[in-house]
Amino acid sequence: MFDQLSDRLQSTLSDVRSRGKLSESDVDAAMREIRLALLEADVNFKVVKTFTKTLKERCLGADVLNSLDPGQQVVKIVNEELASLMGGTGSELAMASSGPTVILMAGLQGSGKTTACAKLAQFFRKQNKDVALAACDVYRPAAVEQLVTMGERAGAHVYQQGTDADPVEIAGWALDRAREERRDVLIVDTAGRLHIDQDLMGELSRIRKKTKPHDVLLVVDAMTGQDAVGVAESFAEAAEFDGVVMTKLDGDARGGAALSVKAVTGKPILFASTGEKIEDFDKFHPDRMAQRILGMGDVLSLIEKAEQQVDEKQALDLQEKIKKDQFTLQDFLTQMRQVRKMGPISGLLGMLPGMGAMKQLKNADIDERELDRTEAIILSMTPAERADPGLIKGSRRKRIANGSGTRVQHVNQLVKQFDQMRVLMRSMANGKMPSQEQLAQMAGGAQRPKVRRR
Repeated sequence: MFDQLSDRLQSTLSDVRSRGKLSESDVDAAMREIRLALLEADVNFKVVKTFTKTLKERCLGADVLNSLDPGQQVVKIVNEELASLMGGTGSELAMASSGPTVILMAGLQGSGKTTACAKLAQFFRKQNKDVALAACDVYRPAAVEQLVTMGERAGAHVYQQGTDADPVEIAGWALDRAREERRDVLIVDTAGRLHIDQDLMGELSRIRKKTKPHDVLLVVDAMTGQDAVGVAESFAEAAEFDGVVMTKLDGDARGGAALSVKAVTGKPILFASTGEKIEDFDKFHPDRMAQRILGMGDVLSLIEKAEQQVDEKQALDLQEKIKKDQFTLQDFLTQMRQVRKMGPISGLLGMLPGMGAMKQLKNADIDERELDRTEAIILSMTPAERADPGLIKGSRRKRIANGSGTRVQHVNQLVKQFDQMRVLMRSMANGKMPSQEQLAQMAGGAQRPKVRRR
C-alpha cells in the first residue's frame, strides 16, 4: 500500500534528517523531491501545488531552521500536512438516535460497491449491530444474488424482491421492514453505471428521497487513480454525498486517489477496503495512514486488530507458558491462526515502526500458502509430538510429511524454526530484546514463506 510514494518520501526525509543544519536551499531541494514524489504517485497537480507551498512555508519558519534538530521538525511537519491532506484525524458516520441508521451506497459499476456493502455490514456486526441490506441494484446481472450470498457471509439480513421490481419501491419496502424488525442499520445497495448519467443520478435522488439516509457513501476504486478522483468530483457536483469508501487500497502502490479526494471534493475517506476477504475493511484514519507512508508504523491499528482477535485469558496463559518455557507447537498453531485473522502478514509488518528500513522484509511479498503448509504439517502430528518436538525423529518425520502432503525437508525446517523461536522467547522472558537480525531470521529463515520480489 502506497509503496512507491512511501519509498520516495522516506528517502527524501532521510537525507533531510542526516543534515545537522538546514538552509533554505536544502528545504527547496527537499520540496522538489516531495513534489516529484507526489506527482509520480498520481496526486492531483493542484493538490500538489497547494500542499508543497504550505509545507515550504512551515519548513522555512524560524522555529524549524533554528531548532536543534531541524530534520526531525521537517518530518513532523510533513507528517502533519499529509494527515491534514487526507482529512485530519478522521470522520464518523452520523448514527440514528432511534430506529435504523440508513446508509445509502453509491458508485459506478465495477467500483466494488456491492462487496463494500457486505464488508460494511460485517464492520457493524463486529459492533453487535443488527444489520440489514437492501438489494436495489436490479440491472447488473447477478448483483442481487451476489449481495444475498455476501450478506449471509457477513451475518446480515438481506431484503430483496428480485430484479423485476422498481429499485425505489424496494428501498422504501426495505426501510419499512427494517423499522418493523427493529434493525440497527440498513445499508442500501444502489445500481451503478459505467459512467455518470442522468438516469443514474435521477434514480439515486429518488431512492434518497424515499429513504432519507443518515449517510450517503460514495464507493470509488483506488486503483483507478485520478479517474477515481474525477468520479468523486462529478458525484459531488450532481449528488451530495457525505464520505468516501475507498476500495482496493491494498493494491494501490501510488496512493494518488487517497491523497487527492478530500482536497478535491471536500469529502473525507471514511472507510478503506484493504483485501479480498470480507474482514479486510477498516475505518480510515488519515493520521495513521500518514505515519505508515513515512515509515513510522501504525501501532494503534495493530493493537485494535489484535484486541479483536486475541482472547485476553489465552494471552495471559500464553505469557505464563513462555515464561516457563512450555510453549508448544499447538500453541504456535493457535497463535498463527489468530494472527492470520488480523489480515495479510505483509500488511501487519507495514504497521510496525521501522520495518520499512528492513529491506529483507520490506521487499518481500509473503506467500500465505506457505503458512497453510505449516498448518498442515502441525495438524499431521500427534498431540504428543506437538507438545514435545524432540520426539519427531526419522520415521515420524516421514509419516508427518506424507500426512501433510509435504516433504521431510519441510518438516525438518519447521522443527528447526520452532527451536529458534523458543530460544528467542526464553531470551525475551529474561528481559533481552531480539535484534533486528534475529527478527529478520525468524521472518525469513529456516521455514520461511516463499517471497516474490517486487
